[in-house]
Amino acid sequence: MGYNKDNRIVMTLDAGGTNFVFNAVQAENEILEPFILSAKGKNLQVILKNIVEGFNEVRSKLPKKPVAISFAFPGPTDYENGIIGDLQNLPFFRGGVALGPMLHENFGIPVFINNDGDLFAFGEAISGMLPEINRKLEEAGNPKRYKNILGVTFGTGFGGGIVSRDQLFLGDNSAQGEINRIRNRTYKDYDTEESVSIRGVMKEYSALSGINLSSCPEPKEIFEIGMGHRPGNQEAALKAFEAFAVAAGDAIANAITLIDGLVVIGGGLSGAYPLFLPKLVTEMNTPFDTESGDQLERMEIEAFNLEDTDQLKKFLENTSITVNVPLSERTTLYDPVKKTGVGVTRLGTSQAVSIGAYAFALSRLDK
Repeated sequence: MGYNKDNRIVMTLDAGGTNFVFNAVQAENEILEPFILSAKGKNLQVILKNIVEGFNEVRSKLPKKPVAISFAFPGPTDYENGIIGDLQNLPFFRGGVALGPMLHENFGIPVFINNDGDLFAFGEAISGMLPEINRKLEEAGNPKRYKNILGVTFGTGFGGGIVSRDQLFLGDNSAQGEINRIRNRTYKDYDTEESVSIRGVMKEYSALSGINLSSCPEPKEIFEIGMGHRPGNQEAALKAFEAFAVAAGDAIANAITLIDGLVVIGGGLSGAYPLFLPKLVTEMNTPFDTESGDQLERMEIEAFNLEDTDQLKKFLENTSITVNVPLSERTTLYDPVKKTGVGVTRLGTSQAVSIGAYAFALSRLDK
């Protein structure tokens, strides 16, 4: 499934707590220079006016009429009906704001709103990690093909999205993929996002370094300290990202047990994968203890770090064997090794979200 040869145009928006970034996508490519307006305002009417102005500016620069508007917006939201709930980062959105219907009335075209984690996963499924890994399996002579993917985003928060067999999974309450609500492995009374987030890394580093959180460096600097590229408490930096990895690995193992597919990581913290990804994958593979004293595999499938050359090679290996068909002279292939791969975004998070928004709109229009 792909739309890289589709000439329809969809207007898009990257909605953050600080800025609204507008663009348009055609054939899976952004076709304009981003147009940026402030997400701040003295009241809701000012913010809504900025959103309409942004899409008007984009439409004025397009070579032909767009077929839809599609974009990511923070939740909680009734995404199916385009109604925004009570937002933390955009506090004027309260009590149910019918943003989708408002834009439909203004522009006269279908409007689709979704969560950034969902659209990130869809973009990586359409033209990112999922097709890349299947192409590498084919090149390696392995008949295995993956059709499911869990996308997770590490940044201000911990987001998630699920794509199964070319379809973005949509829940009944617009609450699908909310992996952040899994219980924190380390801090039992917290959700996982308290550790798997920018604030989580900073809190761990400041506690381990004995410094105030207010003077704690940003995660990018903590990563550079951990890599030995910047002066600072390297041991604390390594342990901070290790704590991050343990919490993330546990949550992802819980999720992938239900989903059974690949895992792709995006978001502002994804670039720090050299410090957290090995430990994250190790956590996913760490077995359970049992009352009998034996150990039970954490998952039915084994996780591989796709950013590690040796692990990628093992992941791509054809482990199929030939077995006899009972009461017959025929044989068939059987792969006794169940695998998942965990890697980082192939498109970049922002582009993956844009492509996901574009593909989601077209997939709904084509139904």
